[in-house]
Amino acid sequence: MIVVATDDFRLYQTVLAELRDRGVTFTTIEPGPAVDDRLPDRASVVIATPEDRVDLGGRDDVAFVTADPEDPRAAVDEALAALRGGGGRTVVGVDPGPSPGIAVLVGGTVVAVFQVPLSEAVDTIVSETDGEPDPLVRVGDGDRLKGARIINDLPDDLAVELVDETGTTPYLGTGARGMGDVLAAVNVARIEGDPTAQREIEPTAGELQRIKDESRRRSAGGRTIDETLARRVAAGELTIDEAIDEHRADDSE
Repeated sequence: MIVVATDDFRLYQTVLAELRDRGVTFTTIEPGPAVDDRLPDRASVVIATPEDRVDLGGRDDVAFVTADPEDPRAAVDEALAALRGGGGRTVVGVDPGPSPGIAVLVGGTVVAVFQVPLSEAVDTIVSETDGEPDPLVRVGDGDRLKGARIINDLPDDLAVELVDETGTTPYLGTGARGMGDVLAAVNVARIEGDPTAQREIEPTAGELQRIKDESRRRSAGGRTIDETLARRVAAGELTIDEAIDEHRADDSE
C-alpha cells in the first residue's frame, strides 16, 4: 500500500488525484517524527517532501519517495515502481466485454485499474506486465468470444489462466455506476484459474445473431451483415464496423 504523508497541500491534492485516477490503493497520515508507529502494517511506500521530515524509524521494509510538488506524476510513477519491486507476483485480472475491465495486482494489492476498448486491451495488458518477473494474466470466462480474442492475441510467453467468473461482479451501490467491470476484474485476478494458451471457440447461433443485430443497429437499421462476416467478427478478424464496410463494398460490386 502507498502512504502519502505531507503537509504540502498542493502536493497532497495532486498526488491523491493521480493515485485515484490510476485506481491505486492508498492511505494518508500526518508527517513528522516516529511516523513508523503510525504506518499501516501493509504499507510498502511513503510519499513525502524533504520538508515533511518523515522518519521511518525501523521500517526497513518501507520505501521512501521524495516528491516534487511540481511533478506529482513522477512521484507516483516512482512509488508504483517501488511497490511492484517490493514483493509479490504481478497478476492482471481481465473481465472481457466491449470495454474490458483490467486490474493490476502486485502481491494481492491493487496498483492500477483500467477500462479500455476491446481493441486496446491486449496492449494495456502487455504494457502492465512488460519487465515484470513471472507475471500472470487471469481472464474471466463470461464473454466467451471477447475473452478468446484477448487470450489468443496475448504473447505466447505470457502465462494465462481462464477463470470462472461466477460471482465476480459485485452489487453496485449509489455512486458506483460504471465500476462493475473494473471490480469484477479485481475479483478475477484473485481467483485461481485453469492454464490456457489458445482458445478455439465455435460461435453459437445466438452469438452470431447478436453480432448481426449489432451490425444492423450500428448501420441505423439499413444493413445486416451475413453469417460469414459475423463469424469473422466473432473470431476477432474484423470489427463490426469493418464488417459493415466490407458488406457494403460487396454489394456495390
